[in-house]
Amino acid sequence: MVHPDLCRRFGYICRMFAAARLYREPVCRLQSLAGLQLLLLKKEGPMSTTSLFLIAVVALLLFWAVGAYNRLVRLKNLIANAFGQIDVQLKRRYDLIPNLVEAAKKYLLHERETLEAVIAARNQARAASDAARNRPTRAAEVMALAAAEQALDGSLARLFAVAEAYPELKADQTIRELSEELTSTENKVAFARQAYNDAVLDYNNAQAQFPPLLIAKLFGFAPSAMLQSTENVAERQAVRVQL
Repeated sequence: MVHPDLCRRFGYICRMFAAARLYREPVCRLQSLAGLQLLLLKKEGPMSTTSLFLIAVVALLLFWAVGAYNRLVRLKNLIANAFGQIDVQLKRRYDLIPNLVEAAKKYLLHERETLEAVIAARNQARAASDAARNRPTRAAEVMALAAAEQALDGSLARLFAVAEAYPELKADQTIRELSEELTSTENKVAFARQAYNDAVLDYNNAQAQFPPLLIAKLFGFAPSAMLQSTENVAERQAVRVQL
C-alpha cells in the first residue's frame, strides 16, 4: 500500500509541473519548478526519509532540465552565428549580380528577358535572405531561402549559357573580373553553408533525442532546416563558368 504522505507530496509535484507549463517565458517555468522544495517544506513540516529522497530526485531532475535547456539554447545560437557567415557572402553575391547584368547589357541587346529574369530572381533571393536573417533557426524561412537561391542559380545558369554565343562579352575585362569574383563568392557561400548545416544537424540531433526531447517539447524548441545547395549538377557547374 502506498504511504499517504508520499501520495500527497507526489500530488504537489504534479500540480507544480502543471503550473509551470502555464508560463510562457522559459525562465518563469524554471523558477516555478525551483519553488517545489520550498512548497513541500511549507506544506508538511518535518519530512520522512522517503520525502527527502523524493525531493532529492526532483532537485536532480531540475538541475538536469536546466542543463538540457541551456544546451539547446547554445546550439540554437551556434546556428544563428553560422547563418551570419552565410549572410555576409550572400550580400556580396547580391551586390555583384546587378553589376554583372549591367555590364552585359551592351552585348545582350536581344536577351532582355534573360537579364530581367536574373534581376528578378536576385531580388527574390535577397528578400528571402532578409527574412531568414531575422529567424535563422526557423525552418520555413530557411527553406524559402533555399528555394529562392536555387531559382537564382537557375537564372544565372541560363545567362552564362547565353553568354557562350557572344565572344565579345566573354572577352570583356570587366565581365571576366565580375565573373571570377562571383565564382569566388560562390565557393565561400558553399563553405559557410556546410558549417551552417553542421550546426543545424547538431541542434536537431540534440532536440530529437530522449530525454532532451521532453525539454524541447516543453519550451518549444522546434527542428531547424538545412540550407540545401543547387541539386542539379548541370546548374551547379554552369553557375561557376568563367567568362
